[in-house]
Amino acid sequence: MGEFAYEGHIIRYDEYGEGDRVLVLVHGLLMSRRMHEGVGREMAARGNRVICLDLLGHGRSDRPVDLQLYGMWNFADQLAALLDHLGLDEAVIGGTSLGANVSLEMAARYPERARALFMELPVLDNALLAVAMIFTPVMAALRFATPGLRLLSTVTRRIPRTVDLVDLGLDWVRQEPEPSLAVLEGLLIGRSCPPHSERVSFEQPALVIGHQGDPLHPFSDSGMLVDEMPNARLVNANSILEWRLNPRRLNNELAAFLAEVWEAPELAGARDGGSGEAAAGNGQPPQAIADD
Repeated sequence: MGEFAYEGHIIRYDEYGEGDRVLVLVHGLLMSRRMHEGVGREMAARGNRVICLDLLGHGRSDRPVDLQLYGMWNFADQLAALLDHLGLDEAVIGGTSLGANVSLEMAARYPERARALFMELPVLDNALLAVAMIFTPVMAALRFATPGLRLLSTVTRRIPRTVDLVDLGLDWVRQEPEPSLAVLEGLLIGRSCPPHSERVSFEQPALVIGHQGDPLHPFSDSGMLVDEMPNARLVNANSILEWRLNPRRLNNELAAFLAEVWEAPELAGARDGGSGEAAAGNGQPPQAIADD
């Protein structure tokens, strides 16, 4: 595990592989870098250097109770600080859910440093109602049931870690409630992602992974994002579990995308063949890549 200082706090990360083809992966909300351990190892085996980051307030990074550290702009600044720490001018930036939105913010704040974007399950305009319905009671519980949640955190941290989905789910309750509440409140005081007027200007090659039937990560948001960005394409996952339980197809999609970005950037966003057709943001409804 590597680490570096940011605003007086420590941010930690795992690193897989080596070389100049760098992919930075960012976890989902209140999750940790471990959710990308499998894809990090796989992409490293295919010739990439992968950095799996714990943002402040998550995983093994410091978790200050300071909501001013947890806006999207702060998270993008943390990614830029990571690149500075590693001596990198640019990298492919990607992530899941929160990590997808942070990747978009990175493209807005530091476009020259985001060589390309990889976004699984972005949370955009069509998710606002679900976000309010899901996270309002979570925030209320974190504020008003703090003693019980602190005890639950203490107990679940004693459960041995594994690499399965149960362990990733336990990361939600292993965390102390006060920093988690600060994270959620910090995200509320700023924008959740760059608006449409900015997204349409992003020229980076982009790979977007979406799936049907999830109100928090509606497929319509993934489709809208691909339609907005001129060099984006869409892959339709079977469900949120596909990459966790049967990752071969999506691993192949990401590996092919990374190869295009680093080896033939002029072709990024224009690939045909493989497991389906590319969906470019050309003003027409995107054609999702369906499973065989």
